[in-house]
This record gives sequence, structure tokens and C-alpha cells, in this order.
Amino acid sequence: MDWGRAKSVMIYAFLVLNLLLCYQLWIDVRDQVSAGLDFTSLSAETQAVMEEKGIRLLCPIPAATPELPDITYRYSGEEQNEVPVKLKEPIDSKLMYSSFSELSNLLKGQIPDIANYRFDSQESEVGKFVLHPLVDNKWSLFRVRLELINSDQKIVAYRWPQIEIGASRSDDLQKVLPASQALSSLIEKYFPADAAVKEIELGYYGELFNSESQVASPMWRFMLEDGSAYYMDAISADIISPKTTE
Repeated sequence: MDWGRAKSVMIYAFLVLNLLLCYQLWIDVRDQVSAGLDFTSLSAETQAVMEEKGIRLLCPIPAATPELPDITYRYSGEEQNEVPVKLKEPIDSKLMYSSFSELSNLLKGQIPDIANYRFDSQESEVGKFVLHPLVDNKWSLFRVRLELINSDQKIVAYRWPQIEIGASRSDDLQKVLPASQALSSLIEKYFPADAAVKEIELGYYGELFNSESQVASPMWRFMLEDGSAYYMDAISADIISPKTTE
């Protein structure tokens, strides 16, 4: 018996088997991702535009359409200073990912309501963690930013907006438009070719104005892979694109 030839055949057989198993695994993962993204919530016309423009969807499309009111908020202190306030004692930046509750406890003496903020990984960058205040402990108030400055794996300073969010009015509830509807409009009319949608989140849209009281509307935020953000009013369907945010 030619053992050398038999050994080569066995190696070839195992190689083919491994390739088949890898292919099957890839098929399973692809099917799971496709099922999670749920392209079926988009119309055939929108899917055709996606294919034509090379637009990719890298995240699930939220299905919830809650009833939300407009909210009011005001700045309780001076406008956010461009100069960061140094922490009394630097804090391990890894706590942002491993234990936000511990991080909040360490910072609450200087930022009393930090526990009512949410980390925004999409807007954060090297040397700066970005957080947004929460409306009703659930919805991010976009564009209003608490910035934690980090260096050498330590949080060393912060910029704090110091705002007060008013109570929501239960008699002013309006059902938000579906994320799939908002996404379809953006795909067909606003997104550039080869755009990749990285995250879709429902929240509120805040602004930095010199007024005593400000109003924020429910807003869908669509983050693209290139870092640009598109906002759509979740009630009126008005668009705020990167070209109109200045």
C-alpha cells in the first residue's frame, strides 16, 4: 500500500471538509445577520435604490413606535466652557466600558447627575468620551454633550452642559413615525452613494441657544460609517442633514 499517497488523500479530504464547514458557518452567520437587520421592513423600491446606490445597512432597524411628547429644557448654569474642568483625581477610563455605575459614583461629587447620562460611542473619539443627558431615563438628548477628557487611560477633565430637563406632558403625546419609513426617505433622497448606516437611535434633538427655555422634539438619528449624522423629526419628518446642522 502506498502510504504516502494515502496520507496525501486524507489531508486533501480533511482540507475539503474544513472548507465545507467554513462555508456552512459563513452561510449561517449571513442568514442570522440578514434576519436581524430585517430588510423586509423596507419597500422593494427602497431596496432597489439601496442596491443601485451601493448603500449598506450594518445595524437592525428599530421596530418600536412609541408615543412621545416634545420636551423643554434650560441651562441651569453658564454655557459649556471650552476650557475643560480638571478632575480632583484622575479616574480609570476603562470604567466607561466595564462599570459605568462605578464611574458615576466616582464623578457624582463633581457632576451630580452623571448617572442620568448615556455614553455615545458613535460621537466619541480618541481622547474624548461623549455622553448625552437622558429624557425620562431612556431617550438621549442629542447635541447636548457631556465630554469626559481622557489621557494615558485616565479621565482627567470634563466639560459639563449643566441643563435641567422639564417634566414631560402626558397630554402632548404623539406616535413617532417608524424608523423604516424615515430610513426609506433618507436612502432615496439624501444618503450619498456607498453610504453605510452604522446605527439608528430614537431620542431628542437639543441645541445650544441663549434662551431661558428650549424645546426638543423626538428625533431619529442615523449614523453613517463615515461619522456623519442625519436627523429626522420623528413627528413632522423634517430632515436635518450634515449640510444643515451648522
